[in-house]
Amino acid sequence: GGGACATTMKLDPSALRYLSKDDFRVLTAVELGQRNHEIVPTVLVERIANLGRGDAYKVAKNLLRHKLVHHERKKYDGYRLTTLGYDYLAIQALVKKGLISGVGTQIGVGKESDIFEATDEQGRAMVLKLHRLGRTSFRAVKNKRD
Repeated sequence: GGGACATTMKLDPSALRYLSKDDFRVLTAVELGQRNHEIVPTVLVERIANLGRGDAYKVAKNLLRHKLVHHERKKYDGYRLTTLGYDYLAIQALVKKGLISGVGTQIGVGKESDIFEATDEQGRAMVLKLHRLGRTSFRAVKNKRD
């Protein structure tokens, strides 16, 4: 069945171009909030991103559409980053540092990483490897760090 495949998210490098400063502010806010919360309360996201409620909601809706965050309403209203959300933050950081200027097609999938074509500002071809860390290793890392 195709049910399981529906949740697989594709990294769409072109979507990076359409994400605004506010989109990245909210993504970063969720990432920061996840240091202490598995699901980051919406009010905390608004506070960290320094956006009003209406604005934060609009931005979060856009991030949800791009599958960069996951919205939950179980115990309380909140968000967490998806793998794709982490990827976009990582790529954005590399772009900001001037290490890469663009990401192309996916050229490989490893057990613990995804591999993409990339280019630097001079147009030189590069390879970008995004490592996958499971939820459990994230917890273990967090525990070891404290």
